[in-house]
Amino acid sequence: LDYCSRSRITTSIVIRMPSFSTPFSATLVAGLLGAASAFEASVVASTRAGRSAVALRSPAARMATLAPPSAEMPSLDGALPDCPKTIWNADNMDIAAEQAKLRQDGLPACPLEIIATPAENAEGAAYFARNAEKFREMLREHGTLWFKGFDLMKTEQGFRTFYDSIGLSPCLDPIHTSGLRAFASARDAVYEEVNKQSLAGHYIGLHNEATTKKTARFGAFVCFKPATVKGGEFLIADGHAIFRDMDTSILKRLYDEKVRISVSNLDFDIFSGLGPLKDGALNFAKDLVGSVIAPKFDMDLEMLYGTDGKPYRLQAIEGKQPPVNRHPETGRPLWFCNVHNHARYLRDRRPCTVPEVGMTDVFMGDLSKIDAETLDHINEVSEKNIARCAMKEGEVLLCDNYRVLHGRDIFEGDRYHAVSWFDGWKGDQPSTVTDGGKPGNFLNKVINTLIK
Repeated sequence: LDYCSRSRITTSIVIRMPSFSTPFSATLVAGLLGAASAFEASVVASTRAGRSAVALRSPAARMATLAPPSAEMPSLDGALPDCPKTIWNADNMDIAAEQAKLRQDGLPACPLEIIATPAENAEGAAYFARNAEKFREMLREHGTLWFKGFDLMKTEQGFRTFYDSIGLSPCLDPIHTSGLRAFASARDAVYEEVNKQSLAGHYIGLHNEATTKKTARFGAFVCFKPATVKGGEFLIADGHAIFRDMDTSILKRLYDEKVRISVSNLDFDIFSGLGPLKDGALNFAKDLVGSVIAPKFDMDLEMLYGTDGKPYRLQAIEGKQPPVNRHPETGRPLWFCNVHNHARYLRDRRPCTVPEVGMTDVFMGDLSKIDAETLDHINEVSEKNIARCAMKEGEVLLCDNYRVLHGRDIFEGDRYHAVSWFDGWKGDQPSTVTDGGKPGNFLNKVINTLIK
């Protein structure tokens, strides 16, 4: 989560509390309902619609031919399956032994650059179809492929032709309903990246595009226009390398005690002057967010006041999770945690333009604070392993979303980057999702009309 919007409530409403009945002033009601609406726009997850099911694309969508122009392909608007469930495999991990093995084995280059020759560029989609299996193996080894010098990916339609030609199977963004990204081209399953001017001065730290419940298998990030003045470099880091380089005692403590991520702040200081009505108002606000808003997001959030020391701040906090994982295909251990981006301590020490409601934080598993020394170490190791990618028009970074964390530096001018997410390769088993199919795009469209 890097941004959310506040909705403005203008109608006059009388609220009746479970514990007492009293008309609230328009200001209090607007603050409460506006905060609840802001929470809905800020939580990082996809909507939950119902029971478990297997999401199957139509045969036309899943079996699209490899290389026709996008205009001849069926529209994917409303046809994408949900993001697949996160694959957790972090139990019984010997941290010291796994680190030693990674140091001994070494790691290949990440990213691996694929630079087009004039002849390869002239082939267009046929080049990618012909080399699809080779690229799949390269991605498995290196974690990220950086395609350079290809004209095909300079448009949304050409970008779709690229990912279809190498056999990737698109799915919804893991945070589809958060409002962070609108579709750049819904028919081609292409989301706009974080290009908004309101966030140009916001540094996005390293993170996997994941929640405790949903994680895309792959992501393809494309540059349609680099920042016209300066900055906006795309950042990636190999999760294997971060795992390898972390201080063993720090990593083991985080692994043993786990972490919890807060995804939103709602401040209800307006209730501080209510005297005997204060507790009822705070409980009502908590119940409203917890029972009406939060169930729309598949995240198992716990609503808690005062976790960060502010008694009137309601935080939506995910359950315990390990900061590490094993790669779902290779089984190798990796750093799989968004603390570099989400920790309040780190955000407060770099460019940040997110409003308070969208501020995240990370706690130990028992909700105690993570000490500054630990966070400084995580920041140092993360930044040591960052590859800064100054992408040009038409360039694509194809990333293994389990293995590789990504971020973005601040920028000036106009910038147009986009991304598509994938649940795997065509012909692989379809995703098993927890919400009965597709969350839909209605809420995503509504939220994005509020963010400029």
